[in-house]
Amino acid sequence: MKTSANPQDGQAYDLLRLENQLCFALYAATRAIAKTYREKLTPLGLTYPQFLVLVVLWETDGLTVSEIGDRLLLDSGTLTPLLKRLESAKLVSRKRGVIDERQVSISITQKGLDLRDRVLDARKYVGCQLEMTEVEILALRAELMALTDRLGHHCETEVAAE
Repeated sequence: MKTSANPQDGQAYDLLRLENQLCFALYAATRAIAKTYREKLTPLGLTYPQFLVLVVLWETDGLTVSEIGDRLLLDSGTLTPLLKRLESAKLVSRKRGVIDERQVSISITQKGLDLRDRVLDARKYVGCQLEMTEVEILALRAELMALTDRLGHHCETEVAAE
């Protein structure tokens, strides 16, 4: 193993070791969970992002593209092609606003509703693969969403203070 050219810098550079990177752990976990979902979603003709859109619409139908984007933390440039593919598969319908044609409302179709039970099986499969209870899954999710909310709020001040 190579070490720092300056032995006094060793502890500071430990922060840069891969084993100390939260971002890598999250990246690896995200890839693994998406792969596990893909095993069950691909036979249904769904991608993981399409699954997430359907989840949002199963909760609240008739959202605008921007409302879906807000819920999924996606911009309309990413979301629009995905929604067009879901519309082509007849899982959702898109309707332009009467007052403001720039607003597009997305509604789940009967075919999209009929897919819900099969997708629920995929979610249960992922839960089984995680070997976690639903309570543990929801607690971890809450922690990760809190982490997401905290990011970017204090870093500039703290880095400048060091």
